Amino acid sequence: MVQVIQASTLTLPQVKTQFRLQQTWDLQFFPEWQPADTPISPSEQQWLDRIRLDFLSIVDHSSTEEVVKLFVLSPLLSLAGLARYPFVPVTEAVVEILIEAEDELIRGKIDLLVLHQQLWIVVLEAKRQSLNVTAALPQALFHMMASPHTDRPIYGLVSNGTEFLFLKLVRQENSEYGLSRLFSLINPGNDLYAVMAILKYLQEVVSETIST
Repeated sequence: MVQVIQASTLTLPQVKTQFRLQQTWDLQFFPEWQPADTPISPSEQQWLDRIRLDFLSIVDHSSTEEVVKLFVLSPLLSLAGLARYPFVPVTEAVVEILIEAEDELIRGKIDLLVLHQQLWIVVLEAKRQSLNVTAALPQALFHMMASPHTDRPIYGLVSNGTEFLFLKLVRQENSEYGLSRLFSLINPGNDLYAVMAILKYLQEVVSETIST
């Protein structure tokens, strides 16, 4: 009998073991999170400043998943060009991976899926920011491993509204993933500028793979 496991209960060691997955610390593995030539216009900067101020003004009262989506992710995705064709947002998508050797079916629900399962956005529900964004890594990696695109890198973003962390996964016999640095709305300045630049760059990278 197949045992059903909920992806939300997986730990990072479990995900690494199940999928022969290991983290790489090689800075050359994930250069995409450091785009050098992706400009942010003055009008985009104004929007990003407004997003940051709006979110910080309500964070003490409510920081649930829906609020994060509404006040942070939705405008970010729209500004980055990820809310229009060929990027097709899908919400609350159910993903399943069957591990035949162990008779286990891992089932998960992703909060937002963009562009043919090659760019994943995972929102961590954390009231009053009580959970670090890294708590979303196991579920994000699980969903990224479910992508059918085994011949190309898979990218992800996890966020709890205040913190943002990008991921890159390369699937092979022993799959590897790398992380960006941690971006946070409580840092001096506005880290949303960098988050926006990375999203725009990934939009270009993934779009090129569609056309080839």
